[in-house]
Formats: sequence, structure tokens, C-alpha cells
Amino acid sequence: MTEFISVPGGTLAYETAGEGPLVVLAHGMGDSRAAYRFVLPRLAAGYRVAAVDLRGCGESSATWPSYSRTDIAGDLLAVIRHLDSGPAVLVGHSISGGAATIAAAQDPDLVRGVIELAPFTRAQSIAFGDLRSKSYRKGAFLLLGAALFGSVGLWSRYLDHAYPGRRPADWTDRLGRVRATLGEPDRMRALRKMGRSAPTDAGAQLGNVRTPALIVEGSLDPDWVDPRAEGEAIVAAMPAGVGEVAVIEGAGHYPHDQYPEETVSLMLAFLETHTRA
Repeated sequence: MTEFISVPGGTLAYETAGEGPLVVLAHGMGDSRAAYRFVLPRLAAGYRVAAVDLRGCGESSATWPSYSRTDIAGDLLAVIRHLDSGPAVLVGHSISGGAATIAAAQDPDLVRGVIELAPFTRAQSIAFGDLRSKSYRKGAFLLLGAALFGSVGLWSRYLDHAYPGRRPADWTDRLGRVRATLGEPDRMRALRKMGRSAPTDAGAQLGNVRTPALIVEGSLDPDWVDPRAEGEAIVAAMPAGVGEVAVIEGAGHYPHDQYPEETVSLMLAFLETHTRA
């Protein structure tokens, strides 16, 4: 059942399931909490899980003043306060991985740990040699084109590219829902603004994270030439001993959707260690 919380600038939609320590799930840009449809029921067997639609996405308000990672971090902290059962472990995918970093640094009393799935958490730069990678080159151009032109078609092609190999059983329906949602001008506008939001605010907070962090990368994620190296660079920017990296072989940019069992297994091991002590 969808519930709502009002925060400055608009209304956020979320749903909850299960009982136990709080886990908050935040999806990537251009998506909705449905991205965690395979993950939520598995986690809810032992945890209270809240899946949130980001500002501009899903059933949340479409139009907001801005869509930065810092804004999203504030929204996630507001949800934790509203549920009044924190501290929480924040799970953030892509842009929300950076938001989870900021939230953990800003309010460690509310965030006991972060799990970041294929996160955009550091300032990105493209070296000339990176463009030799056909997969990376194609993904970068599709992302850039979707953000610049607001093209649902280019975004669909990016998603097709970001899911190498295995697809969810409901892939056609999922892609259709995403396309339909982004056909709404305000929803596409939110995606474009998120796409133009640099992760420098998240990168600036990496050194301030004191809560345990798990960075999960897909080995075939086209958003990086070397996904493991990206995860290791994120951990290296955190204080020593705070972060760890796990790589799911064969996964692209959406490991939780392509390989939910493997992703949930990593999540549960992290949660058991950091919420049951």
C-alpha cells in the first residue's frame, strides 16, 4: 500500500513491509521503487523495509525545485524520521548511492550503514583511453543523449544496454512501465535534471562517512570501464576500514534487478553484521 510524506518542495511516496531493524530502499534516476520488487519481499522476512519513490519519480510529486544528491539525502532522512524506527540502513542505487553517502555523513545517528548499488558517488571524468571500450562508449553516449534531449527512446536503449545478459522475467512489462512514466513531461524533466546533477556533493562527503558501507558493483556495468576499480576508489576515499566492495559477476548497472538473489545475499550478510549486534 502506498503511503505519503510531505517534505519541503513536495510529497514522497513509499511503501513498507516486514518487522525488525529499518532498511530504506532508494532507486536510481528515471525509475521507481518497483526496481526493488524482487528485493523487498526477501528482506521483509527479517526487517522493516521501506521502499521510496525519489522526488520526481514513481508516485512522488513530479515537480521539485532541484534534484541533487543532497536533496535526495534530505528526503531519505525525512523518511527515516517519519517512520520513527531508525537508525536505518540505507540502500541506494546509482544517484541514490551518492545520496546515501551524504545522509550517512550528515546524520550518523539516523544511518547505521549504507549499501550502495552501482553508485555515482564521485566526480566523473572521461579519459581518452576510456572511449576504446565499446560498451562504455555506447552507454555514455546514450546517457548523455537521453539527458540532453529528453528522449524516452534513448533512455530505453540505455536500459537495454545496462542489462547485459540476464533480464528479469517481466522485462517487457517493466520497460513498458518505465517508458510510460517518462512519457510524462515532468517525469522526464526530473530525469534530465538528475542526469545533469554532478556527484561532487557526494564525493565531498566520502571522507566524513563513519558508518559501515558496502559498495556493490556489476562486473559488466557499462557506466564504468572498470566497475571494480570504481568501487575500490569509493572505498579508498572513505576512512580506513569503513567500506568494502563486492562485485556480482555478469551484472550490469542494475544488479538488484538482474541478480536479486545474489544481491540480497550480500545485503543480508551486511545487515546481519551491522544490525543484529
